[in-house]
Amino acid sequence: MNWKEFFKNLKTEEQGCVPDETRREFLKIGLIITGVAAGGSLLNVVSVVAEGLATSEELSKEYPYKPHYSMVFRVDRCIDCERCVEACRQTNNVPEYGWRTKILERVDTKAVDQQRQFMPILCNHCNNPPCVRACPTQATYKDKQTGIVKMASYKCIGCKSCMSACPYDARYFNEEKRAIDKCDFCWESRLSKGMKNTACAEACPAGVRIFGDLSDPNSEVYKIVHQMGKAVWVLKPETGAKPNVFYTIG
Repeated sequence: MNWKEFFKNLKTEEQGCVPDETRREFLKIGLIITGVAAGGSLLNVVSVVAEGLATSEELSKEYPYKPHYSMVFRVDRCIDCERCVEACRQTNNVPEYGWRTKILERVDTKAVDQQRQFMPILCNHCNNPPCVRACPTQATYKDKQTGIVKMASYKCIGCKSCMSACPYDARYFNEEKRAIDKCDFCWESRLSKGMKNTACAEACPAGVRIFGDLSDPNSEVYKIVHQMGKAVWVLKPETGAKPNVFYTIG
C-alpha cells in the first residue's frame, strides 16, 4: 500500500472507527492516530489542527514565537533525489559523516512492485524539547524569539545527553567542532542574514519542503497545517515534545 492509497482508504472508514490493519500501517511508519478532522470523513493525526484561530490573542497563545518557524513535508512528492541533503551540506558545512537532514526509506514488501516510499526528517524544533532539558550546560537551547532549537557549540562538552534524549535522532557529534551539531533551520547561514527560506526547501525540485512562519495565517505553512479535509500529522506525538515539523499528502 502506497501513501496515496493509504490515505484514500481512510476516507472510506466509518467516522471514528479505525480498523486494526490501518492502525498497524501507522505504527509501521512511527505515526499514531490522535483524532478525527472536522466533518468526520477523514482522520486527522495531529492534535494542533483547528478550524482557524480567529484572534491575535489566540494565535499568540497557540504559537508564542514571532516568527514561529515551522516546516511541512508533503511526503508523497519526495523522490529521494537528495538535493536537499546536498544543499544542506554545502550551506552549513556539514561533514560527510554528519547530517542535518536526511531521507528515510520504506519498502512496501506487500506491493507487487516493491514500491519505495520516502520520509524526509530533520530536527523538529519542538516546543517542549527533551534535548534542551537533558543538556547539563545549556549548550542546546530554544531561542526565545523564533523558537528554533539551537546549539551554542562553545558550551558543549560532548556528553551526548541531548542525542540520547532526542526522540527523532536528529543530532550528531561533529568531530572538528568537538560538539554536537544539528539543523537550525539555516539560521546562522541564511535566516540571520535576511534570507527567507532554508537551503533544503529552496533546493527541492518537487516542492516537498514548505518552510515558513506558523504564527502568520497568510503563510503557506499555516494554511497547510490548518487545512480541513486532509490528514496532517507529526512524528511521535506520544513523547509530548510538541514538534514544529508536520507531514501531509498532496
